[in-house]
Amino acid sequence: MRDIKVVLTTVDYKEEHYRKLAQAFEPASLIRLRGDDHEGIRQALEVADVAVLTGDLDERFVQAPQLRWIHCDHAGLNGCARPELFERGLLVTSSAGRSSPVLAEHALFFMLALAYQYPRFLEAQRAHQWGVPGQNELRGLYGQTVGIIGMGNTGMELAVRSKALGMRVLGYRRSSAPPSPGVDRLYCAADGGSLDELLAESDFIVLAIPLSDATHHLIGRRELALMKRSACIVNMARGAVIDEEALIEALYAGRIGGAGLDTFTQEPLPSDSPLWEAPNTLITPHTTPQVPDRTGRSIDIIAENVRRYRAGETLINQLRPGDVYTKQS
Repeated sequence: MRDIKVVLTTVDYKEEHYRKLAQAFEPASLIRLRGDDHEGIRQALEVADVAVLTGDLDERFVQAPQLRWIHCDHAGLNGCARPELFERGLLVTSSAGRSSPVLAEHALFFMLALAYQYPRFLEAQRAHQWGVPGQNELRGLYGQTVGIIGMGNTGMELAVRSKALGMRVLGYRRSSAPPSPGVDRLYCAADGGSLDELLAESDFIVLAIPLSDATHHLIGRRELALMKRSACIVNMARGAVIDEEALIEALYAGRIGGAGLDTFTQEPLPSDSPLWEAPNTLITPHTTPQVPDRTGRSIDIIAENVRRYRAGETLINQLRPGDVYTKQS
């Protein structure tokens, strides 16, 4: 059994949530600090067994003498997925999954807006114009195929919702697993499954896969060329999962039908980026409406991981060697 004596926290929780966090770690003591209290953090890291952080970890945490587990209270761990964490034996976890229902909704928002070509109708409304050219040729999502790349929390939520809309659902994941609910066909990289068929058959391709060395520029010129000319790509993952230069080329050349983008290689997206004016492209600034009590959902994940940590079990959202990302700019 692994013990927890001292927990360093930098999360900015309301008092009611902080009390729940403290209860989850009882009888351990919590040191509550702001993220910019560098001297306080330095002192706390001399004694802390566990750290619960608002953002990513840095070298201070890698070198902390007593630290064994770090929880980063956000979704993606690519910003701190270093090889030395495994050499040091540090456990690193995230709050991935707390917002997955609304991330799936966000993907559907992009898919619906692209299928209905809603920006064109909005422009027509503002011009007091009745309809747009080609409106009778539009197709809804019903009967179309969505390919979901990444069958984690968001991918699974999206599969169920897409199936409820009458779509054919293809899924892709790195590890072997039985198909998730709502998935008609699953391709697993560990079993030799290829993205090619999913890319060629899908009318919408949704990226919901973590960013790592293995998934950096997973979608490049070759993959974009495999897509239908009418197909649209939606990125709910991280910007660098797509080769942005190749995506810009494909959009402007009309080699794909459009894109819904919430994440970008550089954020904020530079004002001179060609993506702003790319044909049939929708952009949101890496933001999604929250689920009710998102912090409470984070605490539920942390509390379960406290139980697992003390029991010596694998933690939820635990960083693995295959998640390492060394291509940060």
